[in-house]
This record gives sequence, C-alpha cells and structure tokens, in this order.
Amino acid sequence: MIATAAMMLAGSGAAFAQDVEAGEREFNKCKSCHMIVAEDGTEIVRGGRTGPNLWNVIGRQAGTVEDFRYGDAIVEAGEQGLVWNEETFTAYVQDPKGFLAEYLDDSSVRSKMSFRLRSGMEDVYAYLASVSPDAPTGDDTGS
Repeated sequence: MIATAAMMLAGSGAAFAQDVEAGEREFNKCKSCHMIVAEDGTEIVRGGRTGPNLWNVIGRQAGTVEDFRYGDAIVEAGEQGLVWNEETFTAYVQDPKGFLAEYLDDSSVRSKMSFRLRSGMEDVYAYLASVSPDAPTGDDTGS
C-alpha cells in the first residue's frame, strides 16, 4: 500500500515529490544563459545574460524582467496572462517555440530560447521555486 502511494505521488508531479537538490544540479544546463541574482544583488548562481535573471521567476508574469530584451512572443504571452507555474514552466522548457505557438494560437511565432530541457524539468521547477520568495504556495498555481 505504501509503495503504491509512493508511486502515485512520484507520477503526480506534486511539488513535495520534486527534488530541489536534483533541480539545482540540473540547472547547470541552464546557467550558460541564465543567472539567478536576488534583488539585493546576492548572486545565487553565476550565469549568462542571454536569458533573463530567473530570481523569483515562479509566480511571475512571463516577459517582465525589467531591462531584459525579450522576444515579441513571450511578451505577448505574458500580456495575455502567462504566469510561470509548474504546468506552464515544465511545458515551456520542453519546447519553447511549440509552447508559445500553442499558447498564442499562432504557428508562426518565434522563441529566442532554443534550448529544450528533455528531463528533470519538474526538479528545475522545484529549485527555481526555492529561489522565488514570491512564488505561490500550496494549491495556488500562480495563474
């Protein structure tokens, strides 16, 4: 019975079943383009500047980091209500262009993010939630 419950939790994507430490390790693939720097300037992860700073990304409207030059599609998606929660984040990082095309119902959209995260996206989400003090908690999805 316990094994069955554990298997169900592992397959459910529940936030408490995710591994923050594994997500931190998996984030190494992301840091060539993204940094994580707190509002006070504390550098959590030294990374690239090709992508926006991912400090406090969970629960944030897409395309809204001040002074970052986003592509038109991600800004439009944010203006249409795209907020980074577990569902949207994990879908986006698996196929950014495909996600935006579906979200905006426009197959011609472009995404500046070309990298696709093939696995570990739930753990990366958990890690980013851990460095997102404004992230929704509990059953709140942030949308």
